Amino acid sequence: MNNTFVSIHPKALIGQNVIIEPFTTIHADVVIGDNTWIGSNVTIMDGARIGNNCRIFPGAVISAIPQDLKFNGEVTTAEIGNNVIIRECVTINRGTSDRMKTVVGSNTLLMAYTHIAHDCMIGEHVIIANAGTLGGHVVIQDYARIGGVTAIHQFVNIGRHVMVSGGSLVRKDIPPFVKAGREPLAYVGVNSIGLRRAGFSSEAINGVQEVYRKIFMSGLNTSKALLAVEAELAPSPERDEIILFIQGASRGIMRGYGAMSEE
Repeated sequence: MNNTFVSIHPKALIGQNVIIEPFTTIHADVVIGDNTWIGSNVTIMDGARIGNNCRIFPGAVISAIPQDLKFNGEVTTAEIGNNVIIRECVTINRGTSDRMKTVVGSNTLLMAYTHIAHDCMIGEHVIIANAGTLGGHVVIQDYARIGGVTAIHQFVNIGRHVMVSGGSLVRKDIPPFVKAGREPLAYVGVNSIGLRRAGFSSEAINGVQEVYRKIFMSGLNTSKALLAVEAELAPSPERDEIILFIQGASRGIMRGYGAMSEE
């Protein structure tokens, strides 16, 4: 550890082989795992829980208090998994009394200027490109890809293996395995390339495409489309995941292909 021009509170728990570059500040209630590198001018505040083998680049601020006027000083955390890359000037706020924590899963990449607000739950192997901005309580599931300068409304849920076009405004939930683009945000197809790279079979990808033809391209409203999917398409893990996601979408899902306005 390089202690030159570094401010580390004596109560902070720092793992083995951690490198901390000059002009970084680490507060008291902080845990940092082994083999993590922390660049210069990083601020790690109370409640940070950082895993092993992470890389945190200059200017990042981890576990600052929420930008939420309802926050009342409750003891909460910002939890970072293993092998997470946090690029320049990323901000990750800790949780509030709602979920008590903000979570960034292992093997995730947060590019420069990304903001993760309070109580967000980010899965594993997620990539959020430069200047992605998440409101509070957002959920992004595993292997999602969020394009740069994308703004995601609070309480939105984004499913697994989703790809969101850069510059998008995400106001509704996005079900798993799809690509989302245009303005207002709409279904623009199945993320077939991403699914192949993740090891999904051609049969599974074809099944996902059939489900979304019913949901987004049949002209049926969402409730009737789900009934048609259940009645006409054979059960599969992917089909059932899509159905459960849409049934639980409290904000509703993004509009379908070719629709003139959001549903």
